[in-house]
Amino acid sequence: MSPPGTTGTTTRGAAAERVAGAWLRRRGLRRLEANYRCRIGEIDLVMQDGATLVFVEVRYRRTDAFGSGAETVGSAKRRRLVRAASRYLQQHPQWANHMCRFDVISMSGDERRPEIEWIRGAFEA
Repeated sequence: MSPPGTTGTTTRGAAAERVAGAWLRRRGLRRLEANYRCRIGEIDLVMQDGATLVFVEVRYRRTDAFGSGAETVGSAKRRRLVRAASRYLQQHPQWANHMCRFDVISMSGDERRPEIEWIRGAFEA
């Protein structure tokens, strides 16, 4: 049963974001922030990969039967991510002169041991 005020999807999404963050940390990225929210939108993970600031969208699907999680990041979602990233940079000017990248983590299968696809530079701003 989900905690009060959450749905099963919300709980699964939060769990997927935790798994993705840990998975990326094991690959050398440093977590700066999780679930950055502003009135424009939300960014699941903000990570640092060397000198590059990485905005990560995490998508989990139990099955890829109707397409991967990455395929659900359409043009409207990309626009919201870019606008939220711009707002993040305004609020964190220390990152304003760094390279930025938009990655997607697409997860499927067992929630506890999902298959993970990391799409670096999934789209350009």
